[in-house]
Amino acid sequence: MRITIVIPTYNEAENLPKLVSALFMLPLDVSVIVVDDASPDGTGRLADELAAAHPGRLAVLHRAGKLGLRSAYLEGFRLALESGAEAIAQMDADFSHDPQALIAMAERLATCDVVLGSRYVPGGSVDVRWSPWRKMLSAFGNFYARTILGLPLRDVTTGFRLWRRETLLAMPLERIRASGYIFLVEMAYLAHCLEFRLGEVPIYFAERRAGKSKMSLRIQIEAALRVWQVWWGYRDLRRLGRAGRRDVASQMFD
Repeated sequence: MRITIVIPTYNEAENLPKLVSALFMLPLDVSVIVVDDASPDGTGRLADELAAAHPGRLAVLHRAGKLGLRSAYLEGFRLALESGAEAIAQMDADFSHDPQALIAMAERLATCDVVLGSRYVPGGSVDVRWSPWRKMLSAFGNFYARTILGLPLRDVTTGFRLWRRETLLAMPLERIRASGYIFLVEMAYLAHCLEFRLGEVPIYFAERRAGKSKMSLRIQIEAALRVWQVWWGYRDLRRLGRAGRRDVASQMFD
């Protein structure tokens, strides 16, 4: 199975070379797409150097600035689908997602349409250095979103996911409007509304090794409020279910 891993970056020069090396050491057929938002620390230039060192295995999308998580992933998905990927992964660049977990996720994809790396299923956990407040906020955010949306998942905000090619092609991704971290919730809910098979495998979510986190309390509060917009925005697909899937004969989303 050919897996293409889409990695959005902004100021990840300290992490990217080590992450790419770890991914290419996996016993999987993987390639990488780096989507860089004009990182001032030179991440984009470094990604170009890595692409030259790994011809055919790493591609770089350079963007004009910080254009948001939604567009970064959607542009990366498009390129991955055009390049013939059989499965598409999404993950952070900061080593909070262990590359080794992709092995179990790829195995689980044999019986699912999308597999999520979960902190909140048995065997999953978060960094031991997290404060009680941060643990509570993350756990409550997941409980809040999955309860409102009726999602059969324990970790709806995880950014570590592996999609079947056919799943992404059948999803009307042009309808997604969230530009922040709520994008992750919206993607999971859209797949659920269309009755795709959702699976989870346990992961250990580590604190980033280097660089500065992009998460803030403001972003988390905004995400909590946007959950209701997600619920309302897909009321038609909740009724249609599987029948709401787009025609995959076109082989590409708009």
